Amino acid sequence: MTTALIVIVLFVAAILIAALFAGKEMNIERSVIIEKPLSEVFNYLKFVRNQDNFSVWNMTDPNMNKNYKGTDGEVGYIYSWDSPTNKNVGAGEQEVLSIEEGKNIQYEVRFSRPMKNVAKSGFVIDKVSENQTRVLWGFYSPAKFPMNVMKGMMEKMLGKDIEKSLDNLKSVLEK
Repeated sequence: MTTALIVIVLFVAAILIAALFAGKEMNIERSVIIEKPLSEVFNYLKFVRNQDNFSVWNMTDPNMNKNYKGTDGEVGYIYSWDSPTNKNVGAGEQEVLSIEEGKNIQYEVRFSRPMKNVAKSGFVIDKVSENQTRVLWGFYSPAKFPMNVMKGMMEKMLGKDIEKSLDNLKSVLEK
């Protein structure tokens, strides 16, 4: 009985020590080169509803409830989602915080379910050549305990989702 208790205490202590040294933020960035002019890529990305065509998160539950407030393509536009049947999708909203024409689009993403969190996300768009554009998609979120202990796994999983979404974006725009 004493050995089991010691093992449990050591396990809990190891988790708490790992939490102390794990970072408190997740910063995930992925990019893709799209064979289209910057203006065409930027004008597509600035409309949040277009994310339905490339974001793996938007495509996870085609039956989720979606609501929109404001004018798409403008600062203040809010897209909200709620998937009562798919706990992986959950519920939340994404608000356009800023648009710098031809350069970047920044969002605040407010998750309400399955867990509450507020993150920043955004696209940075750069001209590579006349017909090539680099799109960087970043996701920046606080990583509170106990999520910070699993930060590496979460960054890898979310990074793959962003990569797949960017590949989808490339396919859509290069058709």
